[in-house]
Amino acid sequence: MALLLQLRTVSGLRGKADRIAKAAFRGLSFYTRVLENCEDEARFDETFRWPVASNIDGNEILEIQVFNYSKVFTNRLIGTFRMVLQKVVEEGQVEVTDTLIDDNNSAIQTSISIEIRYQALDGTVGAWNDKEFLETPSMHSEGDGRYPLETDSLLSSHRQGSDVSPGKSKQQSAERSFRSKGKEKTKEHKAGKGVFSAMKLGKTRPPKDDHRKQDEPAVLEAEDLDRKAMRQGGRLEPDTISLASVTAVTTNVSNKRSKPDIKMEPSAGRPMDYQVSITIIEARQLVGLNMDPVVCVEVGDEKKYTSMKESTNCPYYNEYFVFDFHVPPDVMFDKIIKLSVIHSKNLLRSGTLVGSFKMDVGTVYTQPEHQFYHKWAILSDPEDLTAGLKGYLKCDIAVVGKGDNIKTPHKANETEEDDIEGNLLLPDGVPPERQWARFYIKIYRAEGLPRMNTSIMANVKKAFIGENKDLVDPYVQVVFAGQKGKTSIQKSSYEPLWNEQIVFTEMFPPLCKRIKIQIRDSDKVNDVAIGTHFIDLRKISNEGDKGFLPTFGPAWVNMYGSTRNYTLMDEHQELNEGLGEGVSFRARLLMSLAVEILDTSNPEINSSTEVQVEQATSIADNCTGKMEEFFLFGAFLEATMIDRKIGDKPINFEVTIGNYGNQIDGMAKPILRRKKEGGDGDEEESELLQNSSEDEGDEDGELVSVSSTQPVKPLVTDRNYFHLPYFEKKPCIYIKSWWQDQRRRLYNANIMDKIADKLEEGLNDVQEMIKTEKPHPERRLRGVLEELSSGCLRFVMLADKDQHHSSRTRLDRERLKSCMRELENMGQQATTLRSQVKKNTVKDKLKLVQNFLQKLRFLADEPQHTIPDIFIWMMSNNKRIAYARVPSKDILYSIVDEEMGKDCAKVKTIFLKLPGKRGFGPAGWTVQAKMEMYLWLGLNKQRKDFLSGLPCGFEEKKTTRGQNLPSFPPISLLYTKKQVFQLRAHMYQARSLFAADSSGLSDPFARVFFISQSQCTEVLNETLCPTWDQLLVFDNVELYGEAHEMRDDPPIIVIEIYDQDTVGKADFMGRTFAKPVVKMSDEHYCPPRFPPQLEYYQIYRGNSTAGDLLAAFELLQIGPGGKSDLPPVDGPTDMDRGPILPVPLGIRPVLSKYRVEILFWGLRDLKRVNLAQVDRPRVDIECAGKGVQSALIQNYKKNPNFSTLVKWFEVDLPENELLHPPLNIRVVDCRAFGRYTLVGSHAVSSLRKFIYRPPDKNAQHWNMTGEIVVNMEPEVPIKKMETMVKLEANSDAVVKVDVSEEEKEKKKKKKKGGGGEEVEEEEPDESMLDWWSKYFASIETMKEQLRQQEAAAAEAEEKEEMEIAEGSKGQAKNKEKSKTPKDDKKKKQQSAPELPEKKNKQKIDELKVFNKELEAEFDNFEDWLHTFNLLRGKIGDNDDNATEEERIVGRFKGSMCVYKVPLPDDITKEAGYDPNFGMFQGIPSNDPINVLVRVYIVRATDLHPADINGKADPYIAIRLGKTDIKDKENYISKQLNPVFGKSFDIEATFPMESMLTVAVYDWDLVGTDDLIGETKIDLENRYYSKHRATCGVSQTYSIHGYNTWRDPMKPSQILSKLCKEGKVDGPHFGPGGRVKVANRVFTGPTEIEDENGQKKQTDEHLALTVLRHWEDIPRAGCKLVPEHVETRPLLNPDKPGIEQGRLEMWVDMFPMDMPAPGPATDISPRKPKKYELRVIVWNTDEVILEDDDYFTGEKSSDIFVRGWLKGQQEDKQDTDVHYHSLTGEGNFNWRYIFPFDYLMAEEKIVISKKESMFSWDETEYKIPARLTLQVWDADHFSADDFLGAIELDLNRFPRGAKTSKQCSLEMVTNEAELPMVSIFKQKRVKGWWPFVARDENDELEVTGKVEAELHLLTAEEAEKSPAGLARNEPDPLEKPNRPDTSFIWFLNPLKSIKYLICTRYKWLIIKIVLALLLLIMIALFLYSMPGYMVKKLLGA
Repeated sequence: MALLLQLRTVSGLRGKADRIAKAAFRGLSFYTRVLENCEDEARFDETFRWPVASNIDGNEILEIQVFNYSKVFTNRLIGTFRMVLQKVVEEGQVEVTDTLIDDNNSAIQTSISIEIRYQALDGTVGAWNDKEFLETPSMHSEGDGRYPLETDSLLSSHRQGSDVSPGKSKQQSAERSFRSKGKEKTKEHKAGKGVFSAMKLGKTRPPKDDHRKQDEPAVLEAEDLDRKAMRQGGRLEPDTISLASVTAVTTNVSNKRSKPDIKMEPSAGRPMDYQVSITIIEARQLVGLNMDPVVCVEVGDEKKYTSMKESTNCPYYNEYFVFDFHVPPDVMFDKIIKLSVIHSKNLLRSGTLVGSFKMDVGTVYTQPEHQFYHKWAILSDPEDLTAGLKGYLKCDIAVVGKGDNIKTPHKANETEEDDIEGNLLLPDGVPPERQWARFYIKIYRAEGLPRMNTSIMANVKKAFIGENKDLVDPYVQVVFAGQKGKTSIQKSSYEPLWNEQIVFTEMFPPLCKRIKIQIRDSDKVNDVAIGTHFIDLRKISNEGDKGFLPTFGPAWVNMYGSTRNYTLMDEHQELNEGLGEGVSFRARLLMSLAVEILDTSNPEINSSTEVQVEQATSIADNCTGKMEEFFLFGAFLEATMIDRKIGDKPINFEVTIGNYGNQIDGMAKPILRRKKEGGDGDEEESELLQNSSEDEGDEDGELVSVSSTQPVKPLVTDRNYFHLPYFEKKPCIYIKSWWQDQRRRLYNANIMDKIADKLEEGLNDVQEMIKTEKPHPERRLRGVLEELSSGCLRFVMLADKDQHHSSRTRLDRERLKSCMRELENMGQQATTLRSQVKKNTVKDKLKLVQNFLQKLRFLADEPQHTIPDIFIWMMSNNKRIAYARVPSKDILYSIVDEEMGKDCAKVKTIFLKLPGKRGFGPAGWTVQAKMEMYLWLGLNKQRKDFLSGLPCGFEEKKTTRGQNLPSFPPISLLYTKKQVFQLRAHMYQARSLFAADSSGLSDPFARVFFISQSQCTEVLNETLCPTWDQLLVFDNVELYGEAHEMRDDPPIIVIEIYDQDTVGKADFMGRTFAKPVVKMSDEHYCPPRFPPQLEYYQIYRGNSTAGDLLAAFELLQIGPGGKSDLPPVDGPTDMDRGPILPVPLGIRPVLSKYRVEILFWGLRDLKRVNLAQVDRPRVDIECAGKGVQSALIQNYKKNPNFSTLVKWFEVDLPENELLHPPLNIRVVDCRAFGRYTLVGSHAVSSLRKFIYRPPDKNAQHWNMTGEIVVNMEPEVPIKKMETMVKLEANSDAVVKVDVSEEEKEKKKKKKKGGGGEEVEEEEPDESMLDWWSKYFASIETMKEQLRQQEAAAAEAEEKEEMEIAEGSKGQAKNKEKSKTPKDDKKKKQQSAPELPEKKNKQKIDELKVFNKELEAEFDNFEDWLHTFNLLRGKIGDNDDNATEEERIVGRFKGSMCVYKVPLPDDITKEAGYDPNFGMFQGIPSNDPINVLVRVYIVRATDLHPADINGKADPYIAIRLGKTDIKDKENYISKQLNPVFGKSFDIEATFPMESMLTVAVYDWDLVGTDDLIGETKIDLENRYYSKHRATCGVSQTYSIHGYNTWRDPMKPSQILSKLCKEGKVDGPHFGPGGRVKVANRVFTGPTEIEDENGQKKQTDEHLALTVLRHWEDIPRAGCKLVPEHVETRPLLNPDKPGIEQGRLEMWVDMFPMDMPAPGPATDISPRKPKKYELRVIVWNTDEVILEDDDYFTGEKSSDIFVRGWLKGQQEDKQDTDVHYHSLTGEGNFNWRYIFPFDYLMAEEKIVISKKESMFSWDETEYKIPARLTLQVWDADHFSADDFLGAIELDLNRFPRGAKTSKQCSLEMVTNEAELPMVSIFKQKRVKGWWPFVARDENDELEVTGKVEAELHLLTAEEAEKSPAGLARNEPDPLEKPNRPDTSFIWFLNPLKSIKYLICTRYKWLIIKIVLALLLLIMIALFLYSMPGYMVKKLLGA
């Protein structure tokens, strides 16, 4: 089975040259032999055979390319021939002669003749199928996945001057890559520039043009349009524009140029605002006995402490801390958050650390929503590695940058019992059991340090002694996870050798992402950083199951920082600290990193976590790679747009790589270095010489690097810029440098980068197509995915052939493995995804593909550096002005095309920028210089084609030494060929420009730069949307090089927009780039390419977008006939504008007549202008030169609404909606004497949403015939979750575990009251329910819905991923699919029986809790009335100052409607049509109206603390018009989550008072109160909205109780009114509970009960049902606002963009001319109920015995029991002591009495107490109801010993055991499985509970058991049956019967003494007596000795 091709001849060639041809099929290419010196015909006569494994498809393509062959340069493509093999497949043999086509798909004279044969497997050949090629892809979506129409070749329809398609289909690059490897494995369909052009075989294609309508090409680019136009008879609609966003410029057709970078401003290193907010909620299971814990919260260097909780192991804090920072992001994200629990800290001592937890801010910021919410941090002790965990700390941590908004999950009563293990404070993927690990960072040596000593001392010395020992004393400092380690200092050395390792001990995986490594210069006064490098642990490890631990090197890292000019004060010192982009090479450091997980059970282990520094073994020289000689070549083709501020001194450029080329301390000869590095230098050198190619062996050694150009004096371009006269002579530089050869790393990164670039470009296209609503974005996306998968496979092939040379580090090997795994996987997923992309799923799939892009970018970043980056500096008068930094990988050469750097051997446009801080802000936006540069970097021995990519037509100028050596690099290029062109810039209009004047407008003009010329458009005053409509002509533009290269690759045009000021310089407003469409002199000016189409170009100002420019650019070659050959530039001459040329006809858009109707409603909140109040404002509307003025408002103060509501004007607008000009709204104030002042303006940039589109009459909404019964099924109540068990990941079944009956009963009882509302017995008492019951029930529902949404989303995602992963194994999937429906049925059956069970309980009516503003839910209530912000004042230059909020000077309310002029009649003929109102029918009157506004404030959450103690004393302040309510006396002390529960009534008059401000202030005893935050609500829009936001519609209608109907209008009245206003027929109430509205029928109940239980007939329920389904009503329907609570963020103008808390509230509004509403709903906070808990401690048993008896040594304990309610430690109560218990049994019969206040709904005890003696007032705390019982051993003289404790949560604690035997540790550890009881339901409980404590190994053990009885009474009951404390009256308890052993001492002392003497201490006593006797004898001897001696001596 094979395909044979005989290539006979190619004729009609031009010129004389060597020819070669290449034939490619299915990715396999063959080259012919080279035919030398052939002229017009090349006879190849060669046959090629492709063996084929699978049948050839009818639409596969064979491609033949013919080249001019060149030994030195790349082959030049003459033309291409492509053939679709349909005919071949059909007939088996075909002979063809046809013309070739060039790059732009146009035919050339050259023709080719071939013969093709195809032998199929079985000898048959498939019959031709007409349909196959031309049908729409959706029809065989189940097919083989290869759609003929979606290959990238189809999609690469080329835009004129710019190539959108990523599918460049290997055309230009082909020669190079295919020469290297003959076996390319590209996809079959990489056909090239469009299947349409491949169909040029007109002879073989059946004429089926009618099918063409279906397969409209995916991207409607100009060419396809033209093709389409030709089909439609040559009519080209000039208006069908190709809308390229930025891609228009940044992609390229040919491969001689690479993309310029658009964003200019360095964002790194600029400080920003951040806020870290941390809530410490509680701690559990702290290790230690009876502690007083305090939590210390540290962020960076700031510390804050919680209050101290006494004697508890599970303290509850609920304290909130906020840290504010203003630092650069890098600094912020490296800060460490450290939470530590400290035991018994007080003023005098610092306390002992229990355990701590560390994480960096970056980890929190990368979490979803930038936060951890309610997560448990695991505490560990850093001092003791062997110990296990020291407890858990529950907290919320959030990090907010400016503009991030945090969505806090809704704060409701936190009842759900916390599953600690399931909610650990760890990012996803980090295992809960983290182990300790050692991080070994080895520092070997450094080189290339700056030869300076910037220390102050050295400079002083130099000044005085003149001694100059310019040397550094370097050391390396490593910072990781908040710890620092340093190496030793190497004195006076700039090639220091350390060979030391720094060891960190940290938990693994660490929660700190970066290790900071810094070389510092030691100094007596202050140490300075020389350079800094960060290692990102995520890039050097992989956590997957095939992952690897962090590993690095040994490898060199390059450090960059400030320039190497040695001055005392370095202004760019911050760059050396790693902030911002380094502007020069500083040093390189050889280092490595390894991680070892510690086995903590090993006894030898050193358990300290201090940083250690040890010696390390040195490593061999060659382990980082063989030294190779690299060659860098650069040519400066153009240097323009040089900022004139520099001055006109001569300018030159310096290029450096590492220190090579650096003029100050550059390295000249590395030979010395080689010797120094050990090894035999000469030998290595000679080896290098042999390696380089023979012919250049000798002289190459003398190649002296030239690293800077000659200084040249700049010439003036215009008033802002110079240019350098690099006309035909282009200066060059070349540098030799020596580096370790680690190119493979860069090659792999380049391949991935290229895949990512293509992917990004494709995704931009798809997004652009979706945005501009082009047809078939899904096809483009499929093309992108196909490209991605083939790119990935290509990577796997290329990367795999890596030779295993010695210098690969472990990281190299592991990274390669993981990259290959990832890419292979990605390729498969892309293939699977491709088959799933359908029209309706494009957007979702697009998101998924975006994840691929991020992953690719992440993988491509190579952590181990090799060759340093290249810096290009512009010097003026030897001062460094501006620089550019080019990554070395981007210009690295490889023989394999994919591995080559994306800018290697290409001309790149580089913009130079200012270094360091100087580049921040506006200074960084101006271009310092625009360079066109050509760069090439590669091994010296591959040097031969380093000039191959330059534009042709030059001669090389070399230095004298290299004159006749062919491979010697030139010092400059002299261009002999030059082409002359004329550039035409058609500047049509710009929109959404930047406001540069204080009026909030600008006076914009555009300046167009091309090569060294510039021209300006005219200045248009006072507009942000100028329509210049101007043609700029640049004559005699000279370009150097071959003509054909110009055609594909014109230089880019830079367009800058300025604001003209009357005085001073014009202000810069933004910049964009464009590529012109080029016409050579031999081409005709005709479609498809000409005239060019207008396109939108995005304008950038710094990094932010600043509008769009609509323009077109063409570059026309001036041929031999001069300008007369060019198309004439006549166009309609403009009489008014004089000599200005307008944009010619074929290019400007086609216009038609539109009518614009404007609804003028009113103006609001106008601020003063120049200190004067606005009094008589007017609104001017302007669009495309036409416009209309509103009526004048006579007195803005009295009535800010307009008297005439609707006006209109007619205007000519482009038919293409995308080209519609913006509409400008300007408000002016009419002053005396006919003066006008501009108040503010607003530009509506897109009219699309205001265009009127007549409704579709066939839509089902309009189906007015017949009745439709609306299904009124009650919504299935959302089940509160029971236990769910998830099976293994890939099955979707959910099994419900049956819960024991008892528990169900309990659950039933618990669920009854919504949020835990107490329910006495089964039936809840209506009187017990209040508004809060409703609220808490609603919150439960909301949380449940959120949970279900999340679960559903997660499941969908899981399924999606499964599908992608399983795509290849599809069969397995289907089996599972068939399973799932059954399981669903099961689920349904299981949940069904639950429903009736719910019915018999009373359902609490709920309201809707929105966890956002109501506006967000209802589209800002702009259903017909829009609000336009009027802006004034210039936009701040800095990101930080003027935000849009500060520029708002008022708001215009109104709307507009745009439609083509003759409007369809049916609208105007409708009943009640009022011609005065045009399209705005049925608009209410805008006369002033009085309204009663009722504001309900429920509560606030997460307020920003305002006092030093980290709390606030909030109160509410409300402003509306002149009314100002401050509820100051009712402030809530020291609360950040206050419950206000208040309503306020305000009377207001719309429109004067329509902006309601609700603020929360912090009360202060002294000084003024501080604003915490405020929220503003526009009541007017709500009031007039069709959504009826005046008073929410509740779920049910009732006339009494907690759910009384609040609106003065009953549901039936509201319904009638809505029907009347919406011209809807109805309502018709019928019998049997039916109501008909329009053609919809609703059913519902018809009876209602009043207070007395009497039933009455009513229609209200029915009416309410309709209202709640109003959106189902045809035409007039829309969703009505339900009864609700909205959550609004509180903002503080001083801290813009950062939320200061949230407020839950709602607003009702009632017009005053209607009946008055009833009293406000009572939402005052529930008063806690007073309870009394009586605890009787009867007995204890098995208490551990702590004391040894002094005399008998018996174990015994003196037991007493202590108890208290949590939060009331001061009121702890103790029993009496049971002395000397020998068995651990104690008898007490002792009663404690604890009175407390309890909030049922929240299950919290409320305590009010003063925080300290200095507090002004009491603070209210809410804490969980927990009873603590402890058992102690009493000591008389020392402190009592703590033995054990138990804590019972009164809401759910284990039922006590019946006997002491049954009471075990299980009751504490295994709570989940035991039956739980609540004292609030049971009232009385008696039983045995265990006391527990931790032993030495931190294991829990039982230390005793207590028999207790708990009895709960309400305060009233307690009064009725009082009881005494202890054993006192009333209701005394009897005395305990204690055995007498405890009193043995007093009763029988002699017996005890005898016992002691006889038994235990007999021998001891004898020994003591003997010793005493001995002592006495010695003493006597000594006493009497002297006397006897004297006597003896005297002989007495």
